[in-house]
Amino acid sequence: MDYNLILTDIKPTVDETEKITEVSSKVIIYLQSLCDEESLNAKVALVGSVAKNTALKGKSDIDIFIAFPLDTDKKYLKEKGLELAHKCCDEFNAVPEHHFASHPYVTTYIEDFEVDIVPCYAIENGNQLKSAVDRTILHTRYVKANLNEGQEDEVLLLKRFMAMTGTYGSEFKVGGFAGYLCELLIIYYGTFENTLKEAINWKFGHTIDLESYGTSKNFKDPLIVIDPTDKNRNVGAALRLDRLAEFIQSARNYIFSDNKKDYFYPLKRDLNKNDVLGQFESRNGEVIAISFRIPDIPLDTLHPQLRKTTEALERKLNDEEFNVFKADYWSDEIFRCVILLEMVSSKLNDIKVNVGPKVFINQACENFAAKYGRENCYVQGDYLVHTQKREFNNALGLIEHIFTKEHINLIKVGKNLKRNIIETYEFIDIDEIENDEFLEFLDDFVNPGQHIVR
Repeated sequence: MDYNLILTDIKPTVDETEKITEVSSKVIIYLQSLCDEESLNAKVALVGSVAKNTALKGKSDIDIFIAFPLDTDKKYLKEKGLELAHKCCDEFNAVPEHHFASHPYVTTYIEDFEVDIVPCYAIENGNQLKSAVDRTILHTRYVKANLNEGQEDEVLLLKRFMAMTGTYGSEFKVGGFAGYLCELLIIYYGTFENTLKEAINWKFGHTIDLESYGTSKNFKDPLIVIDPTDKNRNVGAALRLDRLAEFIQSARNYIFSDNKKDYFYPLKRDLNKNDVLGQFESRNGEVIAISFRIPDIPLDTLHPQLRKTTEALERKLNDEEFNVFKADYWSDEIFRCVILLEMVSSKLNDIKVNVGPKVFINQACENFAAKYGRENCYVQGDYLVHTQKREFNNALGLIEHIFTKEHINLIKVGKNLKRNIIETYEFIDIDEIENDEFLEFLDDFVNPGQHIVR
């Protein structure tokens, strides 16, 4: 397939490239001058996809690292790094926002480009690692040294393909492939197409070890890609099993598709709210939607807690014999979250069977009979059982019981969410929310898998 037209659409334009070079150079020169004026033995460097020429059009975020010597006190590094970043923001009339990785860093916008200014340690190999971000400079060096001429385009094709099939991005919300992981796949397999052809034969635990470190046995992840700059790190550690599986099936679908070009562009869907809601109605299941306010915490903290809470609530409902067909959550990442439960059964009869020990275990059966009354016990299969009144015969009643201060610990709720859930949760109808992203979420909920096939 001729990818030139696609590359024209996904590669940064000449103007974008020149502008990003101009802005990043100005910021680097200014920060380095600050370091030199204060006699700081620190080097300012451009890292990330822009430095490696692997940024997609419109995604040219500027990552600038200030590398301090290894003997720098950690507290001093944090404070001085933030101080330098704030002075830089003042110089360019930008507003600093604090974010946190292994230590604080600043994100800002300078001439419409998102700029991260991150203090780190100047390490030469993974053994010197003092904070998680330290590897980034090594990653940039490795990719620039090992990505052959023309392979930057192959990386762009792979990133774009993954982005359009929902498998790109290592942040927790996505759980997909990181940009660095994409670059290593191209270094290893050579081309975008070859990567896909190889991927369809991957098995759980597939291993890529570019530098032959032989440390793959230390990992139990779905995909193991040993970091060439750190033998004790799996670059694929953040990749969820479902995202890996979706990528493999996407690759399989692409290889056998007659519409390959479509895989590099967004889904063509003109959503109508009534049509999407009609699909829910046609399934004849009860939909429970729970809305609550979200706390003001970083997104990388918020999303794990939202997923944890959703999965815990689903498990509890199933444990109590309510049958959840599907559960997921959506958040606008500013004000609210909605947990969506599609129920196979949300109402039960008033009694349930309490299963005791096998009848062959004498003492256990005696204890069970003594507790519940011998006259109330009977045999089901080879178990001694008895029937008892069910505490909750309606899923809504159970959820209301759980989402109270006294009972919230019946499920594992994200620690930052408990108060908000207890104080602000409410059951809503899914047609109440007027939000295009929520409508897309609903469409994906009832039509799973549409992103991985065209």
